[in-house]
Amino acid sequence: MQLALVELQRRVQSRVPIPTHRIDQARVQRHVADRRPLLAFEEIPLDWTEMRLMVRQTVDILRRFDSLDEEGSMTLHAIARQPEQFQQIVQRWYQSTATGNSASAPADSTGMLDQVLSLAMRPFLARCAETLLPQLDLAGWDAARCPLCGGEPEFAAITPAADRLLLCGRCTGSWHFHPLACPFCDNHDRTRITSFASRDGRYRLYGCDVCHRYLKAFDGRNAARGALLAVDSVATLPLDAAAIQKGYLG
Repeated sequence: MQLALVELQRRVQSRVPIPTHRIDQARVQRHVADRRPLLAFEEIPLDWTEMRLMVRQTVDILRRFDSLDEEGSMTLHAIARQPEQFQQIVQRWYQSTATGNSASAPADSTGMLDQVLSLAMRPFLARCAETLLPQLDLAGWDAARCPLCGGEPEFAAITPAADRLLLCGRCTGSWHFHPLACPFCDNHDRTRITSFASRDGRYRLYGCDVCHRYLKAFDGRNAARGALLAVDSVATLPLDAAAIQKGYLG
């Protein structure tokens, strides 16, 4: 399933235009000081035909691998077939998740709308991340959410200098974060962070004993390459199973 989703996202991302706007440093400084993500919904280079295609095909993949039931699949397909309503739902979803205001999120009878929209938006947000993030001075950003789109981290990378980068699950962008603190509840007590490595030492997993969530990481201290979210998130599926067995949640 993960491979099918990655292939779909890559295919659509190759057709997404490069964002033409630029974010000035004064705006960056304001957003960093307020710990607010930078990318406004109107700045995302969305093609609504492509976005509806992404939703439909993402739903089909999740259904094929039994991650979504038939009723949920039909409901989500119906949402994508109503252009005006669909655009309003996507905008409300993005704005609510970027600000952390769940009260303004669109209603969801399937329990899967957030996941489907996160996966469907990735090609468009990833194009923004690869274009905009290298231009920005984010040295002062210390929040656990993505400075560009406000998404939660899906993965992490340990650099050769032993710094930790968080990798956004929505736009795939990266940013520096405390090397051991939990990015989900801000627990800084090292005695309540459980860490273990894969057999080859290439990957690590950090489990928080406060909020019981976990984060996987690529250990680049002795690696010949950097972290690759699409590759490493699939390669570390056995670590997910180990974390779940220990009572942690993804």
